[in-house]
Amino acid sequence: MTNYFAHETAVIDEGCEIGEGTKIWHFSHIMPGAKLGKKCNIGQNCVISPDVVLGNQVKVQNNVSIYTGVECEDDVFLGPSMVFTNVTNPRSAVNRRNQYEKTLVKKGATIGANATIVCGHDLGRYCFIGAGAVITKTVKDYALMVGNPAKQIGWMSEYGHRLEFNEEGFAICPESKEKYQLENNQVRKL
Repeated sequence: MTNYFAHETAVIDEGCEIGEGTKIWHFSHIMPGAKLGKKCNIGQNCVISPDVVLGNQVKVQNNVSIYTGVECEDDVFLGPSMVFTNVTNPRSAVNRRNQYEKTLVKKGATIGANATIVCGHDLGRYCFIGAGAVITKTVKDYALMVGNPAKQIGWMSEYGHRLEFNEEGFAICPESKEKYQLENNQVRKL
């Protein structure tokens, strides 16, 4: 008996690990060696490739493929149809399976619908990648990134609100009332 839910159309290969309370929906495929934490939600038509690691409470929306080389820490949100890559210079006739690059998506990060994450670039804690953005470089903690190629246009709170810093470099999240400090182009929660 399993301690997770998988829709009858989902394909769960032997040799993967799936945490308690995780839900896997229609037509999704979890491949050997994949590790999914507790209380994850895998939407419809998703692929979790070999050796991918998802932390606890990761939400994967419909039509997302997570390729070998990607690791998502706890509480990551992957928006509908967003894209990861794992080879910088793919060619159909050249086998580069031993050249997969790593991408680490840190705790609490959000990646918007149809965004593309070019491999080899880590995404910081609680960063917020706007819909359709193309990430071509490492992203700082709490950074708000938009565009193609993505540029940082601000900072976000852990509750997903844009932070407005005063002249002294302090901001308050309007929902949680948590305080943040901006210093040396880095944000930290106080």
